Amino acid sequence: MTQPCSPRWTRVLRTAPVVLSIALASSASATVLLPADFEEVVTRSHVVVHGRVVSVQSALTGPRRTIESVITLTVIESLKGAPGATVAFSVPNGQVGRYRRVLVGAPEFDVGDEVVVFLQGRPPAMPALFGLSQGVYRVARDGASRALVTPPPVMARGLAAERVVRGDPVRTAMPVDAFAREVRAVLERAR
Repeated sequence: MTQPCSPRWTRVLRTAPVVLSIALASSASATVLLPADFEEVVTRSHVVVHGRVVSVQSALTGPRRTIESVITLTVIESLKGAPGATVAFSVPNGQVGRYRRVLVGAPEFDVGDEVVVFLQGRPPAMPALFGLSQGVYRVARDGASRALVTPPPVMARGLAAERVVRGDPVRTAMPVDAFAREVRAVLERAR
């Protein structure tokens, strides 16, 4: 035979789910990214560079002690802006000790990666990628050592809803020099 709870414990048991749901709801968050078209990515970025990753440093930052990584690139070619020989920018993910932060939509980088990045932010602020993954174009070398740029998986082509299709021919790789001409053409049209 079970004994009934005291009135005090009955109140505690009734309010615990409410307190727990409020605590969980206040810590829940989401990342929402609206795809931008290529012209918007180019024109709204302050710096666009083709470079190679030489450093990835993760650290705890801010009052909430979140993990961010600072990525440093050696500049191969500047497509917009006037960067120096290297460019550093932050990405909201990384690993510090046994703790790892993974943010959906935030790209990861390794030393040696070759990329074209579109950066927003001006000093003294640390630049950040335009639209997280939308601001990174990976560069790969084919068998003939040609450098080919691969566009990000999601890029807007208009205002209507669009399907993301695996193997979409619009996402075919193009040579870095042709990609650089595209960026410069967008900048010329924007003037």
